[in-house]
Amino acid sequence: METKIDIDEKLIQDALSVSGLQNEEELINEALMEYIKLKKRKDLTELAGKIEFSQDFDHKKFRELRI
Repeated sequence: METKIDIDEKLIQDALSVSGLQNEEELINEALMEYIKLKKRKDLTELAGKIEFSQDFDHKKFRELRI
């Protein structure tokens, strides 16, 4: 899909330099994927008061079970 938009050239150049990507198309696609991932993450503040923790949970024993 081809879309024409005006984007600040310095912003594009700064983003390219920190991203390591080769061109603007890769940069825009990466930026959109990151934006989507960010928006899909659950806001932890929404979970406040909704999680009940078990009083007898032994977190040290749980660590031993991990490989």
